[in-house]
Amino acid sequence: MSQSKRKIQMMSITAMLIAVGVLIPMYSPVKIMLEPMSFTLGSHIAIMIAMFVSPLSALGVALGTTAGFYLAGFTLPVVLRALTHVVWAYAGALYLKKHPDLFQSPAKTFVFNLAVAIVHAVLEVIIVMPLYTGYDDDASQLFYLLFVLVGIGSVVHSTVDFVLSLVVWKAVTASAAIRAVAVIKHIGFSGSRK
Repeated sequence: MSQSKRKIQMMSITAMLIAVGVLIPMYSPVKIMLEPMSFTLGSHIAIMIAMFVSPLSALGVALGTTAGFYLAGFTLPVVLRALTHVVWAYAGALYLKKHPDLFQSPAKTFVFNLAVAIVHAVLEVIIVMPLYTGYDDDASQLFYLLFVLVGIGSVVHSTVDFVLSLVVWKAVTASAAIRAVAVIKHIGFSGSRK
């Protein structure tokens, strides 16, 4: 495949993932809003799939979905939390680029999923903390808001979406055209390859 065709294909995949990443939170029927948290099943799938494609795709999708959330009128905490996705998605994609065989091992996949989820949660707590430190004089309420809702909530939400992303990516990589440009070519714990 020529370099220019490869770049066009990467841009097209990234653009489609941005669109999906903006549409899922806007129209998903499975959504729970507990300000400053929003739990929308599948809302991280596009960004996580972009990590499987390339670091630049992950960066583009994270920035594109953040802009999409802002333009769609999401609240400031949601937009700021989306902005933190730039860090964990890009870092995760860089790691995957160096370790493309990671998804051949269930243990390594689990550790990677948990590491991404923890970084994701820590960044989201940090980004919303200044918005809520004066929220209430009750320290227990602030702890619940930041560390339970945002922190633990983000870990759970991220790990569930990551598992869904693996299922979707396994189906998507049936396409030779996708495998030709993606960093992660195959997901399978049995060691068998297509």
